[in-house]
Amino acid sequence: MSSENVVWHNHKVCKQSRAEQKKQKPCVFWFTGLSGSGKSTIAGALEQRLFEMGHHTYLLDGDNVRHGLNKDLGFSDEDRVENIRRIGEMSKLFADSGLLVLSAFISPFRADRQMVRELMDDGEFVEVFMDTPLEECERRDPKGLYKKARKGEIRNFTGIDSAYEKPESPEITLNTAVQTVEEAVDQMIDYLLTHQIIKKD
Repeated sequence: MSSENVVWHNHKVCKQSRAEQKKQKPCVFWFTGLSGSGKSTIAGALEQRLFEMGHHTYLLDGDNVRHGLNKDLGFSDEDRVENIRRIGEMSKLFADSGLLVLSAFISPFRADRQMVRELMDDGEFVEVFMDTPLEECERRDPKGLYKKARKGEIRNFTGIDSAYEKPESPEITLNTAVQTVEEAVDQMIDYLLTHQIIKKD
């Protein structure tokens, strides 16, 4: 069937209605940074805090998504772009449902992150740059990937033989080499409150 025969359907229950029911504004926190920079750790801790506060969230994690939706993709530049495109579209759907979405992916290319930003309504895309130095990420090496990359056992590894393009003007910058998990989460909760994405009880 040709794409010209595909028609968008508007439904009676809209994003605004879903958000009002949940007492929050839809938002996508896009965590980007090197492997080992703390993306999943901080995203998970933020989700836990928001859940305890009674908010509705969903966490999209790089490894988990590659087990299912994106298991057909590798790590070439082309596959990385497609990986982020699919995640962006999925994040948009979750935001449409009124959720606070936490997406934790290396997403090394600025153009791909901009592509996702442009999918969202104004103010819904919050880029969170995990500005943890390569040396610290490599020291941690939680999955042993840097060691393998240095030995040439893994190719196209971001930060070693594949580029990472730092955000130029992220909404939030975190550095888990100098910030505790609690401090990073506090900073993000402050952002949510200041921008009235959530409200204090």
